[in-house]
Amino acid sequence: MAEKIKCGVCGKEATVHLTQIVNNKIQKVDLCEDCAQEKGVTDPEGFSLADLLSKTSLSPVGGVDPAKQCPLCGYRVADFRRTGRLGCPSCYETFGELVKPVLEDMHAGTTHVGKIPAMALKRYASQMETKRLKDALADAVASEEYELAARYRDQIKEIESAVAVETQKG
Repeated sequence: MAEKIKCGVCGKEATVHLTQIVNNKIQKVDLCEDCAQEKGVTDPEGFSLADLLSKTSLSPVGGVDPAKQCPLCGYRVADFRRTGRLGCPSCYETFGELVKPVLEDMHAGTTHVGKIPAMALKRYASQMETKRLKDALADAVASEEYELAARYRDQIKEIESAVAVETQKG
């Protein structure tokens, strides 16, 4: 059973799911019905995802000093809240307490794990191993090492049947 998505503002079950593309970046927000009404999300003309992010999820929490400033670019919490953006790479560390909860709500964690889905990565690795084994099989046959060739053939069949089983599952 899929895990229910929570409202990014209050934590209740989200029923409104918004996606906005700003400067070729996708931003997503999930809201419960009450928070969607409160933020005016039901009126698409008067809604800005950047406003929602900067005024709710990005509001100072946990005693973050509103006067806090990035030592590299001079960006302040107020700038961050107003724009919903950071000024430089150093801002990610400076405003980490503000950024982390937003990233956790918007993504499955805060650590980048790559762009290839796990299943596709497995399939790719299987294809590469199968290709390597087929090349080795051809070499073994060419050099008349038939016992080694038989082992390679069996390994190829094993991988191909495992891939077929995984494909049927998902």
